[in-house]
Amino acid sequence: MNNLAWFNLALFMGLLLLAAWPLSRWLTAIAQGRLPRWMGAVEGGLYKLAGVKPDEGMHWKQYAFALLIFNFIGVLVVYALQRLQAVLPLNPQAFGAITPDSAFNTAISFVTNTNWQGYGGESAMSYLTQMLALTVQNFLSAATGIAVVFALIRGFAGKLEKTIGNFWTDVTRITLWLLLPLSFVFAIFLVGQGVIQNFDAYKDVTTLEVNAYQNPKLDAAGQALKNEKGEPITEDASTPTQELAMGPVASQEAIKMLGTNGGGFFNANSAHPFENPTPLANLAQMLAIFLIPAALCFSFGQLVGDSRQGVAVLAAMSLMFIVGVVIATGAEQAGNPILASQGVDLLSSEFQAGGNMEGKETRFGINASSLFAVITTAASCGAVNAMHDSMTPIGGLVPLVMMQLGEVVFGGVGTGLYGMLVFAILAVFIAGLMIGRTPEYLGKKIESHEMKMVSIAILVTPLVVLIGTAIAVLSPDGQAGIANPGAHGFSEILYALTSAGNNNGSAFAGLSANTPFYNTLLGIVMWLGRFGVIVPVLAIAGSLGAKKRIPVGSGTLVTHGPLFVGLLIGTVLLVGLLNYVPSLALGPIVGHLMLWKL
Repeated sequence: MNNLAWFNLALFMGLLLLAAWPLSRWLTAIAQGRLPRWMGAVEGGLYKLAGVKPDEGMHWKQYAFALLIFNFIGVLVVYALQRLQAVLPLNPQAFGAITPDSAFNTAISFVTNTNWQGYGGESAMSYLTQMLALTVQNFLSAATGIAVVFALIRGFAGKLEKTIGNFWTDVTRITLWLLLPLSFVFAIFLVGQGVIQNFDAYKDVTTLEVNAYQNPKLDAAGQALKNEKGEPITEDASTPTQELAMGPVASQEAIKMLGTNGGGFFNANSAHPFENPTPLANLAQMLAIFLIPAALCFSFGQLVGDSRQGVAVLAAMSLMFIVGVVIATGAEQAGNPILASQGVDLLSSEFQAGGNMEGKETRFGINASSLFAVITTAASCGAVNAMHDSMTPIGGLVPLVMMQLGEVVFGGVGTGLYGMLVFAILAVFIAGLMIGRTPEYLGKKIESHEMKMVSIAILVTPLVVLIGTAIAVLSPDGQAGIANPGAHGFSEILYALTSAGNNNGSAFAGLSANTPFYNTLLGIVMWLGRFGVIVPVLAIAGSLGAKKRIPVGSGTLVTHGPLFVGLLIGTVLLVGLLNYVPSLALGPIVGHLMLWKL
């Protein structure tokens, strides 16, 4: 990494910590219900209308059932809005109904906080669908993730408690008093930077230069003509105009980042100048992705009564993140050795002037694009400001690994912290085995039931990802979507299934995935990857909450020092990554060896 890259990383981390600490105090107040009286009055009317008793705690099974029903209804609503958008208002482009398989995929995608997009937003979705279906779910899926981590923290902090909170209360407070205010302020900032926010019809504008392109020739039936080799026949065409898509972008962009959702209003996502117009907007969007996950770490320490616990978790996340950024940025700055001039040392950084700029916006460059790529995949965001498919094999390996770790390196809002706490429980269990002592974490004994749930939470995602990848690779329908044969084509499939199973939503984009096969497969994987982890996490919360807290003794493992941070990082890397090593060897690692001819 060059000096500018180090400066960018240091600036980002410094601003993140400065912003996360004060926000953590408000998160703690929301989790504990310590809100101003007027907020309680606003909430009270909503609870009364919905028939909810806000102070009535739920057993973990009740909490899980409410969560699953809530999200299942969300899937039905989002699916219906897509299928009916042709007859609904706020559709100035007169877009037709979304196909059943694409609507199924998109509904599950946005409800699970994945925001995988097999469609082009500006060419398929009406304004109403973008707002009422997609943006609303950006709020609700983010609130669901934070509610789950609140429930788990209550399990650690509780003393012989049979309840872990009230799901309806948690979701209401998180949405009203955290996500909505932050999103409103951030949306205003984005509008000031040039992100559009309107309900205008699309505009035809005259370009400075005439745009020349190749147009396929069609027969009388409207089908593309092909030559004797089966190649499409094209003819020269040109146009002096370009259609510019409009829409309420800033409002969706704000919660897309703050809620680690990632779904772009436009197909180009945060590489589009109407979504991410300036370097300052780019920096703010990166900070927004990590803001709540980082603040939740501080809040975790405050809620369990020992702020050092939160700092230890945050330190483990930060160290893994920094290493990932260094590797990815270094690989992209090194560039492509195939472009080396004859006689240039392949180990030199001089063989591709400027590094690998393919697929990157010139207004951001390699450093900001690489940093963004690691941030968005370390979190379950999936927003992109560059083409991940155009990264070098090692540069693309890092985002892939960040997802395969379970997205616990900061991770999504709520999901990252509860995923890391699951690994923390496993770490203290391993430490207990080594010293022959019953493991405990934050005063709670870790016994067989907790370890069974931990095993399920850790293994369910690799299981669905690897099985899904195998199905796609072996199926003719799965193979048909590959644009690049060989190791990179395998990487595209592995990335897609990894992104879906870990609820990220980014893609290598060389894979044609908007087909009935991939829409169905990825939809199933997204649902299992989300709720296959949430349910055992809630079971852990219920089990821990019912246990008494054990006072710290001479043999208690210290879980707030450097030794525990190292143990936690080692557990994440060994357990979280080893599941994927064979598949990585078939994809990006082989790609790297082929590129460098090693």
